[in-house]
Amino acid sequence: MAAAHGKRERRAYIGSFTTEGGPGVLVAAVDEDSGALTLVGGAADDVPDPSYLALSADGETLYAVSENADGALAAYRVTDDKPALTGPPVPVGAGPTHLCVLDGHVLTADHTAGSVTAVPLLPDGTLAPTASGTLRHPGVGPHPDGGRRPHAHQVVPTPTGDRFLSVDLGTDTVRVCALEDGVPVVRSETRLRPGSGPRHLALAPTGVADPSSPTAPDGVYVHVLNELTPTVTVCRWNAPDGPLEPLEEVPVLPAAPDGDAYPSGIVVSPDGRHVWTATRGTDVLSVLAVEGGSLRLVTTVPCGGRWPRALTYASGTLYVANQHSGDVTWFSVDPDTGVPALAGSVEVPAASCVVLET
Repeated sequence: MAAAHGKRERRAYIGSFTTEGGPGVLVAAVDEDSGALTLVGGAADDVPDPSYLALSADGETLYAVSENADGALAAYRVTDDKPALTGPPVPVGAGPTHLCVLDGHVLTADHTAGSVTAVPLLPDGTLAPTASGTLRHPGVGPHPDGGRRPHAHQVVPTPTGDRFLSVDLGTDTVRVCALEDGVPVVRSETRLRPGSGPRHLALAPTGVADPSSPTAPDGVYVHVLNELTPTVTVCRWNAPDGPLEPLEEVPVLPAAPDGDAYPSGIVVSPDGRHVWTATRGTDVLSVLAVEGGSLRLVTTVPCGGRWPRALTYASGTLYVANQHSGDVTWFSVDPDTGVPALAGSVEVPAASCVVLET
């Protein structure tokens, strides 16, 4: 589709695992009518395993974790279709798996290290040469697959922009955190069911957190996806600093899986009516209906590939990064039922995530 009035098409950025044959960071044009992706460029393969990505507020800088034993954070300029590193990657904790931009910093969830690292942003959006602070998660977990020690897996900014939620798979905890002089600190901590293995979470959209209670505070519901048991834990959050209150745990599969089943990604529709999750092993997407403060599993559909590692939703299209089949698939979503229908795919070896310009 041609860009209107000389303005280029919207871009999507795709991460991948270079140690598994992935190309690093790729750039795709987004068809505004269909949501289809067309590869148009990419970065040089100079940062190993850029597995998760995040864009700056102005869309001109792309941040990527380098998910390996050393652990690093990289920044790319993305003003054209060949992202260029802005400087050397900055060391963070070992095995970073997620990141977000908050209050003039980039935060990384360091899975192997069990920590959250804050790296300041310079005025031009590039990274400071060193981190400003690290929060090490304490505690142990009961589940052997969780490693029985901290494994920070995700950091999510809150709608107000002055707090973030940190998810720890190893210790079955979600922490409400803030930045104090560039150092991440804990405001409160919630322990979920032992052995559940929380991996990622999604906050209810602003203003539609509880359709049955229009006076409820924004973001009062938090949906936590558990990796070690295929469930979502629905929590009420006493914002801004209170802990999460677990309300119910809902399955994302219609029956107990015959083999391995490891949920990975979760997103909520902008209208707050639907929640989608991805599960590796069974290789399905699950559709859950939001009913007040509860979730109800509606159906599951094949993800269109193997080992769906991450989900992204934008403008009526659901994107899935399928790591083992080496592709990104996209689905059109029925706005009434929330059920996705496969609409297309593009080959991306060892795909790990998709991030779209806003």
